[in-house]
Amino acid sequence: MTNIDRRAFGQASAAVLLAGAFPLLHAATPKDTLVIALAFDDIISLDPAEAFEISAGELMGNGYERLLRYDVADPSKLVPDVARSWKVSDDGKTFSFELKPGLKFASGNPITAEDVAWSLQRAVLLDKTPAFILTQFGLTKANVKDKVKATGPLALSVETDKAYAPTLVYNCLTANVASVVDRTLVLSKEKNGDLGAAWLKTGFAGSGAFRIREWRANEIVALERNDHFAGPKAKLARVIYRHAKESATQRLMLEKGDVDVARNLTPQDLEALSKNPALKFTSVPKGTVYYFGLNQKNPHLAKPEVREAFKWLVDYDAIGNTLIRNIGVIHQNFLPIGLLGASRDKPYKYDLAKAKALLAKAGLPNGFKVTVDMRTVQPVQGLTEAFQQSLKKAGIELEIIPGDGKQTLTKYRARSHDIYVGQWGADYWDPHTNADTFARNPDNSDAAKSKPLTWRNAWDIPELTKKTDAAAMERDGAKRARMYQEIQAEFRKTSPFVMLFQETEVAAFRANVTGLRLGPTADSTYLHVVSKG
Repeated sequence: MTNIDRRAFGQASAAVLLAGAFPLLHAATPKDTLVIALAFDDIISLDPAEAFEISAGELMGNGYERLLRYDVADPSKLVPDVARSWKVSDDGKTFSFELKPGLKFASGNPITAEDVAWSLQRAVLLDKTPAFILTQFGLTKANVKDKVKATGPLALSVETDKAYAPTLVYNCLTANVASVVDRTLVLSKEKNGDLGAAWLKTGFAGSGAFRIREWRANEIVALERNDHFAGPKAKLARVIYRHAKESATQRLMLEKGDVDVARNLTPQDLEALSKNPALKFTSVPKGTVYYFGLNQKNPHLAKPEVREAFKWLVDYDAIGNTLIRNIGVIHQNFLPIGLLGASRDKPYKYDLAKAKALLAKAGLPNGFKVTVDMRTVQPVQGLTEAFQQSLKKAGIELEIIPGDGKQTLTKYRARSHDIYVGQWGADYWDPHTNADTFARNPDNSDAAKSKPLTWRNAWDIPELTKKTDAAAMERDGAKRARMYQEIQAEFRKTSPFVMLFQETEVAAFRANVTGLRLGPTADSTYLHVVSKG
């Protein structure tokens, strides 16, 4: 980047930060810069092998390429990314890919099959939270270099341990953890054999439409156009995310023109903004579900009657009509609508008498005390406070422990919570993405390698795990859909998850912004097509 470019970037950043320091001072955003108000306190890392948070997913989707992506207009279809062709062997266990020629990373380094193979190997070797997406196919630290390898300058193969449904394998390779990283650059930053992990936690080594220039936790994320990107070049020179947790703050920033887009607005603020002719709106049903997770290490929550009672103590109708109006729909299943086999069944409603009878049957007629870890953003806070009031009527005293996204998530991943208010977004467009975490727990021990949501809530389910494994292997689409319907039915009845709703993501934006389209998953809101008039 030239000195002039750096100076322009600095001026844009200064203008944005000035608006944050003095929110009542109007500071119009630069013409070549899109400024987005977003709550991104959940970001923990910028390394695709480690990043597993919803906000980080959007950065990965814009900064990194993969072998394949899914078509945003039709998520059931796969489209080329760095791969130009792919095929699976007759035995269903070897997947071969040919890369497009002439591709480059943002650094200017060429993209080779060795880079792609090494990126997948690296994710398995580091074995961070999202690694299970790849290791579920029999890839291990010991065998990954033999199972994933370059077979030519622009050719590579991936060998699985079993003949899985091919669509499952392909869709997993669209996930963030399968992002292609710049091997030469990352290894130049390696320290003590960490495969560059310490550097890439805040660094960037991708080839996407944007490069991630800077991340300051709970403050700002800055992207700038990658001129080496082989696809259509970004229409904007840069994108800046400003961290803003409160909907009212985002609304004020948008109305004053301090930001171009607001992404975390409450139904009330959305309704108020809808009367402003200077603003427009876009929305999409998201592959994201919200839930309460009940830790089975808590002896009270481990009682089947208590788990069921909690499901009758949610006032779903009130939530649907107020807290999530226009930003979600009540949904009581772990598969979001849009995925193969997703159920629309909603057997639960608010029933205090039924809940009290179940608590009495569990030997807890007078209720008990319990805590909930809550990220202090909407609608999570509103959901939790409403649930607190409902539980109180049944004699259950719920203590709310507030925190930011990183704090609550770290505690949840250590399964040291009682109750957690969760938000889970699909990692790839296949039903196994959610079944694998909500209905599968191969090892419930504290030392388990795989730590899905079932593990975090200590739900030991060997038989349901077998059913979920079988569904992942089924190659007949119709039969596979029926299998997931059966798994969801059992889940609704017995699980320690109180499923609440499926998100409808809504963005409000200034009328001079064009091309903004939200994606169905966290990593598919592509910003290179956005422009400003």
